Amino acid sequence: MKRNFILDIHTHSIVSGHSYGTVREMAQAAKEAGLQLLGISEHGPGIPGTVNPFYYTNLEVAPRNLYGVEMVYGCEINVLNGGKLSLSEEFIQFLDYALVGIHGLCYENEGIENNTKNVIECMKHEKVFFVSHPDDDCTPLNYELLVKAAKEYHVALEVNNSSFRKLDQRLNCLENYRTMLALCNEYKVPIIVNTDAHDPCFVGDFELAYDFLETVDFDEELILNTSADKFKKFIGLS
Repeated sequence: MKRNFILDIHTHSIVSGHSYGTVREMAQAAKEAGLQLLGISEHGPGIPGTVNPFYYTNLEVAPRNLYGVEMVYGCEINVLNGGKLSLSEEFIQFLDYALVGIHGLCYENEGIENNTKNVIECMKHEKVFFVSHPDDDCTPLNYELLVKAAKEYHVALEVNNSSFRKLDQRLNCLENYRTMLALCNEYKVPIIVNTDAHDPCFVGDFELAYDFLETVDFDEELILNTSADKFKKFIGLS
Protein backbone atom coordinates (compact mmCIF):
# COMPACT_ATOMS: atom_id res chain seq x y z
CA MET A 1 0.00 0.00 0.00
CA LYS A 2 1.02 3.62 -0.44
CA ARG A 3 2.72 5.05 2.62
CA ASN A 4 1.19 8.47 2.18
CA PHE A 5 -0.67 9.29 5.39
CA ILE A 6 -0.66 13.03 6.04
CA LEU A 7 -2.71 13.32 9.23
CA ASP A 8 -2.76 11.88 12.74
CA ILE A 9 -5.73 12.83 14.91
CA HIS A 10 -5.46 10.58 17.99
CA THR A 11 -2.60 12.05 20.02
CA HIS A 12 -2.19 13.22 23.60
CA SER A 13 -0.21 16.13 25.05
CA ILE A 14 0.90 16.66 28.65
CA VAL A 15 -2.65 17.87 29.31
CA SER A 16 -3.75 14.21 29.43
CA GLY A 17 -1.64 13.74 32.56
CA HIS A 18 0.46 10.77 31.47
CA SER A 19 1.94 12.09 28.22
CA TYR A 20 5.20 13.88 27.65
CA GLY A 21 4.94 16.63 25.03
CA THR A 22 3.34 20.06 24.87
CA VAL A 23 0.93 20.88 22.05
CA ARG A 24 3.69 22.83 20.33
CA GLU A 25 6.19 19.99 20.70
CA MET A 26 3.64 17.60 19.22
CA ALA A 27 3.04 20.00 16.31
CA GLN A 28 6.78 20.39 15.70
CA ALA A 29 7.08 16.61 15.58
CA ALA A 30 4.18 16.47 13.13
CA LYS A 31 5.96 18.90 10.83
CA GLU A 32 9.15 16.86 11.01
CA ALA A 33 7.14 13.72 10.18
CA GLY A 34 5.70 15.41 7.08
CA LEU A 35 2.13 15.66 8.35
CA GLN A 36 -0.25 18.32 7.10
CA LEU A 37 -2.80 18.02 9.91
CA LEU A 38 -2.57 17.05 13.58
CA GLY A 39 -5.37 16.35 16.02
CA ILE A 40 -4.85 16.67 19.76
CA SER A 41 -7.42 14.51 21.55
CA GLU A 42 -6.89 14.59 25.29
CA HIS A 43 -8.29 11.85 27.51
CA GLY A 44 -11.76 12.44 28.86
CA PRO A 45 -12.80 12.13 32.52
CA GLY A 46 -12.24 8.67 33.96
CA ILE A 47 -8.53 8.45 33.21
CA PRO A 48 -6.48 9.32 36.30
CA GLY A 49 -4.72 12.69 36.09
CA THR A 50 -6.39 13.93 32.92
CA VAL A 51 -7.49 17.51 32.39
CA ASN A 52 -10.46 19.19 34.03
CA PRO A 53 -13.22 19.35 31.37
CA PHE A 54 -13.26 23.16 31.72
CA TYR A 55 -10.18 23.02 29.46
CA TYR A 56 -12.38 22.31 26.44
CA THR A 57 -14.42 25.49 26.87
CA ASN A 58 -11.40 27.57 25.84
CA LEU A 59 -10.40 25.69 22.69
CA GLU A 60 -11.43 28.70 20.61
CA VAL A 61 -8.10 30.31 21.54
CA ALA A 62 -6.03 27.23 20.66
CA PRO A 63 -3.81 27.78 17.59
CA ARG A 64 -5.15 26.46 14.29
CA ASN A 65 -1.77 26.39 12.60
CA LEU A 66 1.58 25.59 14.17
CA TYR A 67 4.82 25.32 12.17
CA GLY A 68 2.72 24.99 9.00
CA VAL A 69 0.65 22.11 10.40
CA GLU A 70 -3.12 22.51 10.54
CA MET A 71 -4.43 21.83 14.06
CA VAL A 72 -7.74 20.33 15.16
CA TYR A 73 -8.88 19.55 18.70
CA GLY A 74 -10.92 16.69 20.06
CA CYS A 75 -11.26 14.38 23.01
CA GLU A 76 -10.92 10.64 23.50
CA ILE A 77 -14.06 10.16 25.54
CA ASN A 78 -14.42 7.01 27.61
CA VAL A 79 -17.22 4.57 26.98
CA LEU A 80 -18.73 3.90 30.39
CA ASN A 81 -20.82 0.95 31.51
CA GLY A 82 -24.39 1.45 30.48
CA GLY A 83 -23.36 3.13 27.22
CA LYS A 84 -22.65 6.52 28.78
CA LEU A 85 -20.06 9.05 27.64
CA SER A 86 -17.56 10.19 30.26
CA LEU A 87 -17.63 13.81 29.02
CA SER A 88 -20.84 15.80 29.44
CA GLU A 89 -22.64 17.65 26.69
CA GLU A 90 -21.72 21.09 28.02
CA PHE A 91 -18.09 20.35 27.11
CA ILE A 92 -18.53 18.13 24.03
CA GLN A 93 -20.03 21.07 22.13
CA PHE A 94 -16.62 22.79 22.04
CA LEU A 95 -14.84 19.91 20.29
CA ASP A 96 -14.04 19.62 16.60
CA TYR A 97 -14.54 15.86 16.94
CA ALA A 98 -14.62 13.06 19.48
CA LEU A 99 -13.30 9.55 19.60
CA VAL A 100 -14.93 7.05 21.93
CA GLY A 101 -13.15 4.05 23.36
CA ILE A 102 -13.14 1.50 26.14
CA HIS A 103 -10.40 1.83 28.77
CA GLY A 104 -10.14 -0.73 31.55
CA LEU A 105 -9.38 2.01 34.08
CA CYS A 106 -13.02 3.12 33.96
CA TYR A 107 -14.93 0.22 32.40
CA GLU A 108 -15.88 -3.28 33.54
CA ASN A 109 -16.19 -5.99 30.90
CA GLU A 110 -19.89 -6.81 30.36
CA GLY A 111 -19.39 -9.46 27.70
CA ILE A 112 -19.36 -9.20 23.93
CA GLU A 113 -22.97 -8.19 23.31
CA ASN A 114 -23.23 -5.57 26.06
CA ASN A 115 -19.79 -4.17 25.31
CA THR A 116 -20.84 -3.72 21.70
CA LYS A 117 -24.15 -2.20 22.70
CA ASN A 118 -22.37 0.29 24.99
CA VAL A 119 -19.93 1.40 22.28
CA ILE A 120 -22.71 1.76 19.72
CA GLU A 121 -24.77 3.86 22.12
CA CYS A 122 -21.82 6.25 22.47
CA MET A 123 -21.35 6.34 18.68
CA LYS A 124 -24.76 7.96 18.28
CA HIS A 125 -23.62 11.38 19.49
CA GLU A 126 -23.27 13.88 16.63
CA LYS A 127 -19.71 14.85 17.63
CA VAL A 128 -18.49 11.24 17.76
CA PHE A 129 -16.78 10.35 14.48
CA PHE A 130 -14.30 7.68 15.57
CA VAL A 131 -13.98 4.58 17.75
CA SER A 132 -10.51 4.25 19.26
CA HIS A 133 -8.58 0.95 19.36
CA PRO A 134 -11.54 -1.48 18.99
CA ASP A 135 -9.12 -4.41 19.04
CA ASP A 136 -8.82 -5.96 22.51
CA ASP A 137 -10.64 -9.13 23.59
CA CYS A 138 -10.21 -8.13 27.23
CA THR A 139 -13.45 -6.30 26.37
CA PRO A 140 -14.60 -8.25 23.28
CA LEU A 141 -16.80 -6.74 20.59
CA ASN A 142 -19.17 -8.08 17.95
CA TYR A 143 -17.50 -6.68 14.84
CA GLU A 144 -20.38 -7.28 12.47
CA LEU A 145 -22.69 -5.21 14.65
CA LEU A 146 -19.98 -2.60 15.26
CA VAL A 147 -19.22 -2.11 11.56
CA LYS A 148 -22.89 -1.93 10.60
CA ALA A 149 -23.44 0.68 13.32
CA ALA A 150 -20.42 2.64 12.13
CA LYS A 151 -21.99 2.85 8.69
CA GLU A 152 -25.35 3.88 10.12
CA TYR A 153 -23.98 6.59 12.42
CA HIS A 154 -21.22 7.95 10.13
CA VAL A 155 -18.34 6.76 12.30
CA ALA A 156 -14.90 5.55 11.21
CA LEU A 157 -13.18 2.74 13.08
CA GLU A 158 -9.57 3.14 14.13
CA VAL A 159 -6.51 1.07 13.39
CA ASN A 160 -4.25 2.07 16.27
CA ASN A 161 -0.51 1.91 15.60
CA SER A 162 0.19 1.85 19.34
CA SER A 163 -1.75 -1.42 19.72
CA PHE A 164 0.84 -3.18 17.55
CA ARG A 165 3.53 -2.12 20.03
CA LYS A 166 1.85 -4.00 22.87
CA LEU A 167 0.39 -7.16 21.41
CA ASP A 168 1.04 -8.91 24.71
CA GLN A 169 -1.55 -6.59 26.30
CA ARG A 170 -4.10 -6.39 23.45
CA LEU A 171 -5.72 -9.84 23.41
CA ASN A 172 -6.27 -11.22 19.87
CA CYS A 173 -5.50 -7.78 18.45
CA LEU A 174 -4.29 -8.94 15.03
CA GLU A 175 -7.16 -11.36 14.50
CA ASN A 176 -9.67 -8.73 15.56
CA TYR A 177 -8.29 -6.17 13.12
CA ARG A 178 -8.41 -8.69 10.29
CA THR A 179 -12.06 -9.42 11.08
CA MET A 180 -12.94 -5.74 11.44
CA LEU A 181 -11.18 -4.67 8.23
CA ALA A 182 -12.79 -7.43 6.18
CA LEU A 183 -16.20 -6.22 7.35
CA CYS A 184 -15.27 -2.56 6.68
CA ASN A 185 -14.35 -3.61 3.15
CA GLU A 186 -17.63 -5.46 2.75
CA TYR A 187 -19.83 -2.64 4.06
CA LYS A 188 -17.69 0.24 2.74
CA VAL A 189 -17.03 1.69 6.18
CA PRO A 190 -14.07 4.10 6.43
CA ILE A 191 -11.19 3.66 8.83
CA ILE A 192 -8.73 6.10 10.41
CA VAL A 193 -5.15 5.09 11.24
CA ASN A 194 -3.72 6.87 14.26
CA THR A 195 -0.58 6.68 16.36
CA ASP A 196 -2.18 7.30 19.76
CA ALA A 197 1.07 9.13 20.43
CA HIS A 198 1.75 10.08 24.06
CA ASP A 199 5.14 11.58 23.21
CA PRO A 200 6.34 13.67 20.27
CA CYS A 201 8.67 10.91 19.08
CA PHE A 202 5.66 8.78 18.05
CA VAL A 203 3.69 11.44 16.17
CA GLY A 204 3.22 10.42 12.54
CA ASP A 205 4.93 7.04 13.02
CA PHE A 206 2.53 4.65 11.28
CA GLU A 207 5.10 2.00 10.38
CA LEU A 208 3.56 -0.92 12.28
CA ALA A 209 0.10 -0.11 10.95
CA TYR A 210 1.47 0.22 7.41
CA ASP A 211 3.13 -3.17 7.73
CA PHE A 212 -0.07 -4.75 9.03
CA LEU A 213 -2.30 -3.20 6.36
CA GLU A 214 -0.03 -4.66 3.70
CA THR A 215 -1.00 -8.14 4.95
CA VAL A 216 -4.72 -7.58 4.30
CA ASP A 217 -6.59 -6.77 1.12
CA PHE A 218 -8.07 -3.42 2.11
CA ASP A 219 -9.58 -0.72 -0.08
CA GLU A 220 -7.29 2.30 0.38
CA GLU A 221 -10.10 4.64 -0.68
CA LEU A 222 -11.69 3.89 2.70
CA ILE A 223 -8.69 5.27 4.63
CA LEU A 224 -9.21 8.86 5.81
CA ASN A 225 -5.52 9.61 6.40
CA THR A 226 -4.63 10.35 2.77
CA SER A 227 -6.36 13.73 2.46
CA ALA A 228 -6.94 16.58 4.90
CA ASP A 229 -9.98 17.64 2.85
CA LYS A 230 -11.45 14.14 3.01
CA PHE A 231 -10.94 14.03 6.76
CA LYS A 232 -12.42 17.50 7.35
CA LYS A 233 -15.41 16.72 5.16
CA PHE A 234 -15.98 13.55 7.17
CA ILE A 235 -16.20 15.49 10.44
CA GLY A 236 -18.06 18.43 8.92
CA LEU A 237 -15.24 20.92 9.44
CA SER A 238 -14.96 23.54 6.73
